Amino acid sequence: MIRWVRLSSVRLPLGTPVSDAKVLTGRQRPMSEVALLFAEIATDDGHEGIGFSYSKRAGGPGQFAHAKEVAPDLIGEDPSDIGRLWTKLVWSGASVGRSGLATQALAAFDIALWDMKAKRAGLPLAKLLGAHRDSVRCYNTSGGFLHTPVEELVENASASVAGGIGGVKIKVGHPDRGEDLRRLTAVREQLGDGVPLMADANQQWDRPTARRMGRAMEDFGLVWLEEPLDAYDAQGHAALAACLDTPVATGEMLASVAEHWELIRAGAADVIQPDAPRIGGITQFLKLAALAEHQHLQLAPHFAMEIHLHLAAAYPYEPWVEHFDWLDPLFEERVEIGDGRMRVPRRPGLGITLTEQARTWTREMCEIGRRP
Repeated sequence: MIRWVRLSSVRLPLGTPVSDAKVLTGRQRPMSEVALLFAEIATDDGHEGIGFSYSKRAGGPGQFAHAKEVAPDLIGEDPSDIGRLWTKLVWSGASVGRSGLATQALAAFDIALWDMKAKRAGLPLAKLLGAHRDSVRCYNTSGGFLHTPVEELVENASASVAGGIGGVKIKVGHPDRGEDLRRLTAVREQLGDGVPLMADANQQWDRPTARRMGRAMEDFGLVWLEEPLDAYDAQGHAALAACLDTPVATGEMLASVAEHWELIRAGAADVIQPDAPRIGGITQFLKLAALAEHQHLQLAPHFAMEIHLHLAAAYPYEPWVEHFDWLDPLFEERVEIGDGRMRVPRRPGLGITLTEQARTWTREMCEIGRRP
């Protein structure tokens, strides 16, 4: 039975504030840190699990506060009953809904319970779920933000490929549309036609602009064009996907399985990009993955590669995982990368351990129950 839960609100500083199209349109400020919510859970027979959720720019304190309120409902429960516990926690905070911040707070618990379950079985999480592969194609995003000068952009892209990463994604959505094309041209010329290349507009185009830019980008042979429109514009994404040869990718900003289902039902995405911490954890991700598989969609989970590597390895169709090195200071372990792929760790569970540095970045912490 669960006897102890520890919650930690951690602020991870970024070395350089990053900007994408949302910053250039004035909708957001540059991002200088990531707020993370860690949940550590222990049982009376000595088993433990760790999970996390996160937010960018705002929401970290809210996630921590909600998790702190509902965490006591886990004490005395069987940690194997993960689906039932997810539902119990949702109903504990039912008045604040079943998506967004409320379920993002629950994701940390859910992921910790799956981590514990895999550890109890002595298996990596991917193997517990039923892996289709031991490694997954990976691409880098963190070197391609709009604040990065084009010379550095090209250098970052080359370094990623030289470091064993399989593809490169760069941000687009610059007020000068020609600048987007110049940056794409520079990267494509540097990498050649054989390296997979993606572009991400971060929801900042309207429908006419997305059509024009999508057509202008066709010759780059992109693996996908990401978030060309508002995340909730399912009809607009569907119309765009129908008129472009370039696959359309979206989904990372959605906060529930139900919201993703609207995209899937509308035919709005060739590539679905769910984020397990954003949609409520692994339990919800698995439901969404089943829907995506039924529609024969490609899968490319957003961010949090430490979690998504396992989930992508268990998806039937060959997926992609997004490589971000931002979270490296938080964990003792490193994901192994080579030959364009990210390898599933052989360690049980998620295979992650918090560093002492992560403890020093903790802003708030609370414990419920007593650690065995």
